[in-house]
Amino acid sequence: MAVGKVSDATFELEVLKATGAVVVDFWAEWCSPCRMIAPALEEIAGSLDGKVKIVKLNVDENPQTAAKYGIMSIPTLMIFKNGEMASRQVGAAPKQKLEQWITTAV
Repeated sequence: MAVGKVSDATFELEVLKATGAVVVDFWAEWCSPCRMIAPALEEIAGSLDGKVKIVKLNVDENPQTAAKYGIMSIPTLMIFKNGEMASRQVGAAPKQKLEQWITTAV
């Protein structure tokens, strides 16, 4: 499964009402660390296909959701389970660390 995209308009349906765990990558086009972790998230989404859903939310285009969850720096990754935020990771990390964080939390 590829990394999907969510917006202020679709966040509730795609993340908060989703069954199972959802990883949200809060990012922006101009953010170099965000672009660095993008390929790792794509690989993780493929290897964990069906176990977790991974989506991206562009903070510049969707300021309401970013503000609601207190995003102060990007990339910020959050794991949601049953509509509740279960875990948060701020900053870029190597693929192995990201995968370990995601599999531990879900």
